[in-house]
Amino acid sequence: MSEIQPLDPVTEADRAAVDNLLRCWVRETGVERPDGDVLRLELPASGTAVEVPVRYWSPVGWHRFGPARLPSGTPASATALAALLGVEAADGDPASVADLTGRVSDSVRRVTEFVRARRAAPDDPAGTTAFLAAEQSLITGHPLHPTPKSREGLTDTEAARYSPEVRGAFPLHWFAADPSVVRADSSLDRSAEDLLAGFAGDAPARPSGSVLVPAHPWQAQDVVHRPAVRALLDAGLLHDLGPAGPAWSATSSVRTLYRADAPVMLKFSLGLRITNSRRENMRAELHRGLAVDRLLTAGLGRALHAAHPGFAIVRDPAWLAVDATPDGGGDTGLDVVVRANPFPADAAAQAECVAGLVAPRPDLPDGRSRLASLVHGIAARTGRPVADVAEEWFARYAERVVGPVLWLYAAYGLGLEAHQQNTLVTLDGDGWPAGGRYRDNQGYYFSPDRSGALYGWVPGVGRDLGTYVADDVIDERLAYYVGINNMLGLAGALGSQGLADEVRLLRHADRFLADAAAAHGDRLRLASLLREEPTLRCKANLLTRVRGMDELTGPLEEQSVYVDIPNPLVEVRK
Repeated sequence: MSEIQPLDPVTEADRAAVDNLLRCWVRETGVERPDGDVLRLELPASGTAVEVPVRYWSPVGWHRFGPARLPSGTPASATALAALLGVEAADGDPASVADLTGRVSDSVRRVTEFVRARRAAPDDPAGTTAFLAAEQSLITGHPLHPTPKSREGLTDTEAARYSPEVRGAFPLHWFAADPSVVRADSSLDRSAEDLLAGFAGDAPARPSGSVLVPAHPWQAQDVVHRPAVRALLDAGLLHDLGPAGPAWSATSSVRTLYRADAPVMLKFSLGLRITNSRRENMRAELHRGLAVDRLLTAGLGRALHAAHPGFAIVRDPAWLAVDATPDGGGDTGLDVVVRANPFPADAAAQAECVAGLVAPRPDLPDGRSRLASLVHGIAARTGRPVADVAEEWFARYAERVVGPVLWLYAAYGLGLEAHQQNTLVTLDGDGWPAGGRYRDNQGYYFSPDRSGALYGWVPGVGRDLGTYVADDVIDERLAYYVGINNMLGLAGALGSQGLADEVRLLRHADRFLADAAAAHGDRLRLASLLREEPTLRCKANLLTRVRGMDELTGPLEEQSVYVDIPNPLVEVRK
């Protein structure tokens, strides 16, 4: 398939959003592949229909479409399409329709500005690190989310400063807190307080004995208006010192900040609704990240390295938070996770976020994803067909990135919510997958049946961390995040970008999972589930958005809408 040449930024952003909405609708409502080259969606609640050319139909849902039109021939923009689909999905609730439509419009507008800004200032490899370049390259966002770049509450001026897509970089904002309201923990050779204070640079003078507390500038502006923080400021238990120190760069999550010369990254709370959720750290997550760090130090890290030397978990070895009162009277939204930084400028392994790697780049002249450039580059150097290289790239990725995740779950009952955003792939000097990294303190699951294998290192670990849940719940989550989103999503990216025959990739995935099931038996029911169940439970991002659900709050089983989709691995064996 030839690459579609980039259009103007407005058209590029709208086209990407239309594709996203259609992919979501097809997946979440069970629309079947049309007989011809045109997909017609009947919309009875609105008394109309939408017709769209099918440019590529993906077995895993990474379809590509042409311009959508109403039966009259009138083009259907992303905002118009969102309104129509919202009416169908929202059971007549006008507030839900308005919310979806507004967020789609916001996402389209932001992508337009990102494309325009990146075309005006092309990538400069000498001015960044491979890690940061990949983190800041996810221009259009999750291909199966209706509002991937919606950021409710962020003004245009703030977006220009804080967005990774426009290479946002800025100094931290600092507070000084009385020790009585500070809570912190660290597994490092020094306290979180001492480590963080070292980043303050020329911060203004502070009260003697107070603790320096860093904040994302947007977070700082937001929390000072919260009653709990206002009360601390008025009582003299918290002092606003302002910005200080060198600039930190936004990564793909927006709220995690990076400096190539710093030994750690910093993950802050942001009261912004990014995609579906307000991105604020929960205290259980702070404890969970540190507990896993201590578990890795106690022995799990050595066991993982021995079995899969190319794979590792990015650690969260410290945290610091400010409580509302000295007796621990509630969260303030002023907190920070200290995350290890294995990716300095001189890092031996080149690690790239998988979501950024597979994403098309409408800001570039050829529109190619980084993945497409890697595959074409290997093919050109070796003289091999592009499809052969893509198949081998996929097979190596499954073995060296997905394989260790399955092994951890089978051997120790530790599940990693390793979707493409949370997964990094390390590349060798030729561009092949050499290993991987997982990062996210929200996404650890502990199996009551099998995580006892961890207790020899840390007795009872996981029981009080909020994700000690039954295997069937973990299996459902990992089947989506590791199976559908990550591994099969990579197959969809390679297929939809014309790099490989997607059916052949799915057969590779089927053989890989068959081998994993044979190797681990009953300890890895997940592999058999992914291969053999006629339908798989799949997160429905559009329906989750329409129903106003926050994926980070409430009981684990009720944080998102899940639907049944036909299992593509079963389908390719028919």
